[in-house]
Amino acid sequence: MAVSSVVAFWAVALLLIAVPGADWAFVLGSGLRARSAVPAVGGLALGYAGITAGVAGGAGVLLARYPAVLGWLTLVGGCYLIWHGARTFAVSAAPAPPSAAPAGRGREVLVKGVGVSALNPKGLLVFLALLPQFTDPRSAWPLPAQLGLLGAVFVVTCTAFYLCLGSAARKILLARPAAARVVARCSGLGMMAVGTALLVERFLA
Repeated sequence: MAVSSVVAFWAVALLLIAVPGADWAFVLGSGLRARSAVPAVGGLALGYAGITAGVAGGAGVLLARYPAVLGWLTLVGGCYLIWHGARTFAVSAAPAPPSAAPAGRGREVLVKGVGVSALNPKGLLVFLALLPQFTDPRSAWPLPAQLGLLGAVFVVTCTAFYLCLGSAARKILLARPAAARVVARCSGLGMMAVGTALLVERFLA
């Protein structure tokens, strides 16, 4: 597989990751309430790793054969984002400092992060539509291996970007409780908006 194809995909992936969306909202909202941004980012990375494995394993063929699967995934993902966004908004009135975070909070945030990325059909569609464009049918690498490599590039880039975002947000906002509450509430509203858009798109399709 050509290095130029991997680099080109990395550039496109970075642009997509840098656009604010549900992942941004989750990292900012959850990262402020946990001991660090690592659990939130780790959850997102695990979710995207799962999507990568599914796409490399033939999820595209399954969705092409059974389009209703994507419809149900959209429904579940939209409801999950609305539910989690509403919870984030509700608890944002009194954000807890990192030292007061419960011991199990990190695991809870990790699991929620997996749900945010793995249940987001937009992410799955990006993988299905984008990754194949950067594969090379003439390469000695089998197609699943090429898809797996590109997916790994996306996951690593996503992890690095959101760790920087979450760490910067914590340093800046934890010293400003009022600003932290506003960001947490906006994060909750953002996830609710993305979830609602998914549901509207699903029922209008």
